[in-house]
Amino acid sequence: MDLSTEIAGIKFKNPLLPAAGPLTGDDEKMKYIASLGVGGMVTKTISTEAAKVPRPCIVATKDYVVNAELWSEYGPNKWIEEFLPGIQSLKMPKIISIGYSKEQIEWLIPKLRDFGDAFEISTHYVGKDLNPIAEVARTASKLAKKPVFMKISPHMPDPVEFAKVVTEAGAAGVVAVNSLGPVYYVDPKTGNSPLGSENRYGWMSGPVIKPVALSIVQRIRQSLDIPVIGVGGVKTAEDVVEFLEVGASAVGMLSSALIFGKEQYRRTVNGLEEALKKRGYESAKSAIGRKLEIHHADFEVRNPVVDPEKCTLCKLCEYVCPYFAIKVSNRVEIDPNACFGCGLCESRCPTHAISGVLK
Repeated sequence: MDLSTEIAGIKFKNPLLPAAGPLTGDDEKMKYIASLGVGGMVTKTISTEAAKVPRPCIVATKDYVVNAELWSEYGPNKWIEEFLPGIQSLKMPKIISIGYSKEQIEWLIPKLRDFGDAFEISTHYVGKDLNPIAEVARTASKLAKKPVFMKISPHMPDPVEFAKVVTEAGAAGVVAVNSLGPVYYVDPKTGNSPLGSENRYGWMSGPVIKPVALSIVQRIRQSLDIPVIGVGGVKTAEDVVEFLEVGASAVGMLSSALIFGKEQYRRTVNGLEEALKKRGYESAKSAIGRKLEIHHADFEVRNPVVDPEKCTLCKLCEYVCPYFAIKVSNRVEIDPNACFGCGLCESRCPTHAISGVLK
């Protein structure tokens, strides 16, 4: 199966990329991640000064990562003299992630543009005002002479307007989304946040934010025909396909590799063909944008249907039903007058014995 994809004229052998972060923080790390089969490379975000990173800076559960890591802990000279020359042998597209202000971009791009095929520009610390963000996009696009992708944070009030403004300013497309925050993580063993950051705040990423990321990618692509790289919550090959279906042309993953190990990249790439086949696609490109149709609100009440062959009478549906419409004894009884057709029981059934509510 053809797993390749193309973004702004750049061809990738498959749609899975590492998102900017600690796993792409130097040339040796990037070479290792490349060996796991990813379709391209994205560097850790480089700025005009090395970040002073608090310690500890990363904690995780099985569902999310909270980090206080900031941008690269190495200054631009280390990247220019060592890390970027060190990955020139990689036979894959290279996206250089940089940030943040117009002045920083003006200084960085001329020194970095010969090392990569495109730039990703983080707007994480620029704020919500679109005027300086547009100015960054305009400046970067003029200086780069190659595609520029502006990375949106989930705190932006109107993702579509963000995408429209930056592409009108010259950006080739958008990366959606950055981590969510600030958030406060409490260690259950101590009752305190272990992070070394000011006030112990961090930024959340990982599987838990996937619905947020999918929504922002879809909202942008339903309104604008522009390239989008989807980032946020990717864990499996099935997640990659979901991002393609809502309009992403490629997908970035980082936090799941921090949670489940770096081999998650290889597992995800190896599972892509089967995941695409299960959804009925003959290639990665054929999946892109297949779920972009507009759906209007639906108010029909559909009562759940229970398959007695699959039902184990565990009573979970009764326990969770917010409308008290389900009773379980030697069988599942549903009161159609009380049932609101909300779908919770079907989504929570551990044996998939309930159907008929969710489309």
